[in-house]
Amino acid sequence: MQLSEAAEPVFARHETFHPRYGWFRKAYVAATRDPYVFASEDAPVRLGVGKNMVRSIRFWGLAAKVVTEVPDPAAVSKRKPSIVVPTRFGEALFGDGGWDPWMEDPGTLWLLHWRMLAQPCRLPVWWLALCDFNAVEFELEDLGRTVLTQLRAVPDWKEPSESAVQKDLSAFMRTYAPTVRVGRESLDDAADCPLRELRLVGRSEATGAHRYKLGPKPTLASAVAAHAVLDWIARIGFTGQTITLERIAAERGSPASVFKLSAADLVVALTPAVEASNSLDLATPTGVPQLAWKGDPAVVAAELLSLHYGAVPASPVAGPSGDEPTVCGDESRDCDTREDVLMRLDSFQAKRDGGSGR
Repeated sequence: MQLSEAAEPVFARHETFHPRYGWFRKAYVAATRDPYVFASEDAPVRLGVGKNMVRSIRFWGLAAKVVTEVPDPAAVSKRKPSIVVPTRFGEALFGDGGWDPWMEDPGTLWLLHWRMLAQPCRLPVWWLALCDFNAVEFELEDLGRTVLTQLRAVPDWKEPSESAVQKDLSAFMRTYAPTVRVGRESLDDAADCPLRELRLVGRSEATGAHRYKLGPKPTLASAVAAHAVLDWIARIGFTGQTITLERIAAERGSPASVFKLSAADLVVALTPAVEASNSLDLATPTGVPQLAWKGDPAVVAAELLSLHYGAVPASPVAGPSGDEPTVCGDESRDCDTREDVLMRLDSFQAKRDGGSGR
């Protein structure tokens, strides 16, 4: 897969903040209560953070696809500004009766990591760093040069500034790589970066260079790994019912590249989920391991999460349909499509203007 197919040309929209613990859920909850919250003057007070952090929370919620933008139907101009509402997946994960409303399961960190890199990805620099950069050990300067060269070669994309690319790389490293803890500030910063628990990036004991951690991931739940594979299959429009693990491992942008797993690692990661599911099978009919599934891969992907978390949301969903908007307030919890959301926002706007939305 090419970068232009997998990602959008979005750079340095995180206000230099890496995703903090609870920000994904905070974005979902805020958008559920009021789709206009991120543009409101009192957003810092309502969210309990600084003004720049408001924009960063909004970005990370969008990046993880737990919230999404829709046009504001109340706007009078032809170019309508956007508002932010929860996605169907965000509701299934964080909503009442959802899979993991309080982010208590370690598998949820892997799930959010996958969703930030799944197409359409709002972090093209991160996508290149994880999915298109072949070195195992690297210095940040080398990674930066390679990423910038790749971005300049993308047709129809406006070349980003070197400063924007460096900000995205800095956020990437602060999100996944260990840091030297010096002083109270960096200690707090390290404690509030949950995705470091994935241990995707470490340091080489021999050279001191940064190093991707390849191989099995002890905290990656099998159901989450299998969910990500099926979610990816649904997103790329694959029409078959079987796929070889070698192809998954070789494809840029697949869960194998995002999780840094080989084909052999995928066998280990997927086997428990396959054994627990009636919809999956691992077989080697020609000596090459392949994954088979029954029915819609997005449906099976959602079922795997329900099995893993021991909870069945009102509308479990995966694949591209999971990125669609679902709710815009307590009175709209049954809306499933973008059109439904827009129809209901007029009444929500009137309610908000009357003061009940605050």
